[in-house]
Amino acid sequence: MPPTLAIKCSKLINKSITSDNFRNTESTKMTSRVSRVKATAIAGVMAALANALSAASVALPIYILGSQTSIHFTQLAVFMAGILSGPFGGLTAGAIGGLFSSFVFPKIPFIIGGLAILGLATGFLAKKIRPLFAGILAWVIQAPYVAITDYAWFSLSLNRTPQAAWATVTFLLVVLTIEVVISSVLAEIIIAYLKRAQITL
Repeated sequence: MPPTLAIKCSKLINKSITSDNFRNTESTKMTSRVSRVKATAIAGVMAALANALSAASVALPIYILGSQTSIHFTQLAVFMAGILSGPFGGLTAGAIGGLFSSFVFPKIPFIIGGLAILGLATGFLAKKIRPLFAGILAWVIQAPYVAITDYAWFSLSLNRTPQAAWATVTFLLVVLTIEVVISSVLAEIIIAYLKRAQITL
């Protein structure tokens, strides 16, 4: 092959490779943008759902330790956000999804931080383990925050005695644990169904 022709062929090949690489890069960027939009949308929907599930009208009344109370499934929406949209989506859904509980009922401002931790931890853990265990372990991470902030709230802001404050916190931790276990089981069932039905979000 003449040197001039070989050079022209080499340039054409390099141009073709560069063009393919450019198209692949643009395709990857587009896919990444679409994924981010989907994750944001899922987090937004789950945040709204978390607030809705916090309302007293959708609470389930039960008896725990001889006292009547009610359980909510706010954690389910936060778990789903973390599982489907990752740690940041879980954190966002938890923080926004805690607005009702923090400022309407039961008006404990630290709930926003607790649900944000729950969503963030779920998002990280769900990459490695099943949704059931991701939710429960995320609660184990969140629980110390809940215990400390709730004790501070009841003892300092509401002026309860240390004994009364710890009694209330202990009761709340039991209730929250029940809510987390039920929500984790439901998240496991929902994710399994989505996989079987080949539904991608």
